[in-house]
Amino acid sequence: MAVTQAERRAMTRALALAVRGPRGINPQVGAVILSPAGDVLAEGWHRGAGTPHAEIDALSHLADGAGRGATAVVTLEPCNHTGRTGPCALALIDAGVSRVVYALDDPGAVSGGGTERLYAAGVEVEAGEQADAATALIADWLSAQRRGRPHITVKWAQSLDGRAAASDGTSQWITGPEARADVHRRRAIADAIVVGTGTVLADDPALTARDGDALHARQPVPVVIGSRETPADAAVRRHPHEPLFFDTHDLQAITRDLHARGIQSVFVEGGPTLASAFIAAGLADSILAYIAPVLLGGERLALTDIGVPTIDAAHRLTIDEWVPLGPDLLAIARSEDSKGVR
Repeated sequence: MAVTQAERRAMTRALALAVRGPRGINPQVGAVILSPAGDVLAEGWHRGAGTPHAEIDALSHLADGAGRGATAVVTLEPCNHTGRTGPCALALIDAGVSRVVYALDDPGAVSGGGTERLYAAGVEVEAGEQADAATALIADWLSAQRRGRPHITVKWAQSLDGRAAASDGTSQWITGPEARADVHRRRAIADAIVVGTGTVLADDPALTARDGDALHARQPVPVVIGSRETPADAAVRRHPHEPLFFDTHDLQAITRDLHARGIQSVFVEGGPTLASAFIAAGLADSILAYIAPVLLGGERLALTDIGVPTIDAAHRLTIDEWVPLGPDLLAIARSEDSKGVR
């Protein structure tokens, strides 16, 4: 049976409901329950770890027996496991729902499999409605699920000849105001912003996301990597979020720790040493290179050693977009081995 217009409208509404939920360990999910005639009976969304999933939240607004013969429209495949909450697939079956329309398959090895359980109970299932919109909504969560770590973006600004600073170390500002505003917009989207202690000691960055002189409503969690002590009066210690400090250079361990904290996306904005370390470790899923039409010369390259001894070992990238930003140019690229995983 094809997706009806009422179901399509319900999915659009479910996607809008999903964004009300917080980003974190669990995905943002919305659900709408429709009567056999296509009327909206109830709505719900997931409000965070440990709270009812979107389907359960929606069902909780129905009177006993009101779900019999209904259609559940959900942005993610109903789960099939018991964690802090019970299986959503079973709850829909017990409620008497006769049809489920969802956008995306659940990629979880444990949580997936809801469709099979629904089929076994005689529930009609339709998958893939507005899948692209649902993917965009929880892209970072999907990437984290598939990789077991956050999606990592490495950013730097450089001169046309590939330098991150002048010979005396000064780097403010290589790029113009349009490029810097773009960086702050992207910071506000990320769950965490990462720098090394070298950047903290040299530049004393606040690591906030700003909109002009004001702060964006959403701020990334500041993360500082390195063994050197961050001063008590450092600007990062006045960040709206308490900073996370990692006295280690084990990037794999750090990213696993961040993932366990519910951080889905990481914005690496340290200097050349840290950017190069993430790339060399195979932890750069996306690259943002802001290129300014200036020449600096000298040895202060935007990247240092990334483990490329010969041209055959080069890190091949796919350019997704070239974005003009005033006089500057932003290259948005991704690793070739990250195709299909975002």
